[in-house]
Amino acid sequence: MLNSKQRAYLKSVASKIEPAFQVGKGGISQEQAEGVAKYLKAHEIIKIKILDNSLCSADEAAAELAEMTGAEVVTVIGSKAVLFKRNPEKPVISMNL
Repeated sequence: MLNSKQRAYLKSVASKIEPAFQVGKGGISQEQAEGVAKYLKAHEIIKIKILDNSLCSADEAAAELAEMTGAEVVTVIGSKAVLFKRNPEKPVISMNL
């Protein structure tokens, strides 16, 4: 569980990155969730864009992807969501807060 300082720090990190995945009208597939999980293992943080033609809202898509990958939702703003999952073997993001 992230505390407010960690969440704020992760938001600042996420503000500098571009969305790596998109959720469209097809929704979230198992293959897409696996791709997000692999990306999280390498980078620990991911920004996802939910397209306007998607059948689910950004909140719903973020919650579903977080559940499927074991990640935490950092924030959802507009059509973008940020997820975080710590890599226990090789941490990428230093969070000494």
